[in-house]
Amino acid sequence: MTSYEIRPIGRVRSPLVDRRDAPRQPDEGAPGAWLEFDEDVRAAVAGIEPDTDILLLTWFHQADRTVLTTRPRDDPARPETGVFGTRSPDRPNPVGLHQVHVEEVDGLRVRVAHLEAVDGTPIVDVKRVIS
Repeated sequence: MTSYEIRPIGRVRSPLVDRRDAPRQPDEGAPGAWLEFDEDVRAAVAGIEPDTDILLLTWFHQADRTVLTTRPRDDPARPETGVFGTRSPDRPNPVGLHQVHVEEVDGLRVRVAHLEAVDGTPIVDVKRVIS
């Protein structure tokens, strides 16, 4: 099987420090956070503007990559299902996908609203939302 290398381009700086305290979805009380990008991607950050939405791809570094099935929301009343049919962070390739609203840009730092990723989560890519 072919493998691919993904390298972090920055990190999330969030008041969420424990995965157990993180909301499951952004609209469930997720706090604002800073995205801190590495110097070597400075030119790529140009064009991210306040009052726009971006798709943020992260690497859930605390995820269990052996998990293939789960009960949605850990609810025992729900049937076990494959992780690809859920938003579970535990999965073979734990890529996080977050649509966030940009509030502020300060050089290599971008402030976003309602991000459910924990502090230190690696950022792997950003794409602008096109409506």
